[in-house]
Amino acid sequence: MSQQLIKVPPTKNTLLRLKRQVTFLEGGHDLLERKRDLLTRLVYERIGQYRRLRAEVEARLEHAYCCLSITHMRMGGRSIHQAALGSEAAVKIKILPRRSLGIEYPAVSAERVQLKPLGLLGTDISFDSTRETLADLTLVLAQLGEVETALHRLMEEQRKAQKLVNALKYNIIPRYERTIRYIQASLEEEERNSLFQVKLLRERIDA
Repeated sequence: MSQQLIKVPPTKNTLLRLKRQVTFLEGGHDLLERKRDLLTRLVYERIGQYRRLRAEVEARLEHAYCCLSITHMRMGGRSIHQAALGSEAAVKIKILPRRSLGIEYPAVSAERVQLKPLGLLGTDISFDSTRETLADLTLVLAQLGEVETALHRLMEEQRKAQKLVNALKYNIIPRYERTIRYIQASLEEEERNSLFQVKLLRERIDA
């Protein structure tokens, strides 16, 4: 029993202090429950976005690899490598921090750049088509990366909130309540003993 109680002296001041702490802990428990519920809702929203983007990325990847295979057959790997060295970036990407419910995750902003056709010797028209396809794929991959990172961090925070809620509900608050009941019982027993001693003293005086 002593292991389930808080080691404090059974006094009235301690009882009052523990009751105030229990009230504070119950308020914190309610706040954490609301935060957990909100995080759970955000997680389910992000899961929907993640699944949609993941399916789109898989479809675009399949198409992009098909285009790249055609270009590789027409130009060869060495010519593709040489042509790629002379090409400019097709996408501009900016990564900025964003916060939601105290959770920070990167906000990815991707923007297409107008591609200039390459007039290099040995290039094929399929090379420009593949560049366009890969650039479009990069935009969706940037969105997927943002959503996946945010989802991972939201789920981690949701698990932490759930652990805290469970700890407060099933361990910390019950331990405080058991200690309060124990102190109340101890004080009542002490008061009964005091009244009994006073009664005995009066009886002796009357005798």
